Amino acid sequence: MAQRETPARPPGPRGHWLTGNTRAYEADRIGFLRRCHRAYGDVFSYDEQTVFVIDPDLTHDVLARTGHSFVTELAPFDMRRDLDEATTQATAWMSARRATWPGLNLAAAAASDDRTVEILDAVTADGASREVDVLTTMRAFTARAIAEYCFGADADGVPGLLHELIRATQPFTESSYEFPAWLPIPRHRHFFRASRRLTDALTGIVRKRRAPDAGEPGGDLLGFLLTADPAMPDETVTSTLHSILMGGHGVPAAALTSVVWELARRPRLAGDLRDEANGAASGDDLPSDPVPAARLPLAEAVVRETLRLYPPAWLMTRTARTATTLGDWSVGPGDDVLLNAYLIHRDPRWWQRPDEFDPARWLSGRPAPGPAYLPFGAGPRVCLGSALAMRQLTLATSRLAQHVAVESPNASSVALEFMGRLAPAGLRARFPPRRK
Repeated sequence: MAQRETPARPPGPRGHWLTGNTRAYEADRIGFLRRCHRAYGDVFSYDEQTVFVIDPDLTHDVLARTGHSFVTELAPFDMRRDLDEATTQATAWMSARRATWPGLNLAAAAASDDRTVEILDAVTADGASREVDVLTTMRAFTARAIAEYCFGADADGVPGLLHELIRATQPFTESSYEFPAWLPIPRHRHFFRASRRLTDALTGIVRKRRAPDAGEPGGDLLGFLLTADPAMPDETVTSTLHSILMGGHGVPAAALTSVVWELARRPRLAGDLRDEANGAASGDDLPSDPVPAARLPLAEAVVRETLRLYPPAWLMTRTARTATTLGDWSVGPGDDVLLNAYLIHRDPRWWQRPDEFDPARWLSGRPAPGPAYLPFGAGPRVCLGSALAMRQLTLATSRLAQHVAVESPNASSVALEFMGRLAPAGLRARFPPRRK
């Protein structure tokens, strides 16, 4: 009886004898990946340790096996690739997720609607009379929104520390080259310093709130975690909040930047959103009151379509913990598997008119091809704050259309930047109040 053949490693471009595929990839990341997709199919090797996947079913398989066959992305400077330690941390994180989820579900998120809109109004007011960088403005909004959601009145200072850590992480997303953590180069020192400052600040807030004389835990997410049963250690509370802050800051900011990009180029869409918000307001609502997200189906559709065309997490990385299979292919322990949501979201096999911005596809009553829609990941590790993010994004999209005019001098010329969180690079705009 013939023995079954061992699955082979996926094919891929050989690249330069010295630099491999790095130079071609860095020159045009998405163009390089499109060419490889056409030449080698849905699964291809980038180098001896990296595999790209552009198949929804295989992507779901990898995400579902995260915590077993795969672990989440390792730190960008971690050359040790301690897979056992990563698995231990992943197990602890899953336990923390289960305890944290009730504090991030739709009912909990709804309580923050008024404050979400107040923060957005305050941040966009800075762009009422002058041009601002849209991504920077939206990061200011999401940093304040998620910090207050987590810490309430104790959030002062946290948004600035989040900005600092995002800036310190950026060099790692812009380069395919990795260096040992012990190498004392500026980007490593900056990252470690920013990470330590944020962790120290969060630890201080947790300990202050846990102190015997602190009084009631509070109605924010930290207060919820401090009353969890069984009790969560301070270190677990801090690390959980750290993850939520990072996820609730970068992804929504990038998504809203893309929303602004579309509103600037589509005044009719902005008008339709404004009509929806005005029509959804009840007679008891004041003009300044936020419209409940449940009464904004068009705004939600715009958000969903924006996340389809411009998924901020356009690449998701998982690392193989052991030798395993990926469909008909094999990967080894320590191999990185990069899941490409951007190309899956634009694949004509799964989507009609895939490159067309069409919010109506979400209003037709026909479900989207579920496996091929991955803005928040999938499986047991789907983004913990996805419900909160969708609610905040829907409210913010509606509010922008209703209360300000989006005026951008370069919306027609900017392009997407495929580094870190996907967003149009260098988009600038003014947000003058809309005349009543």
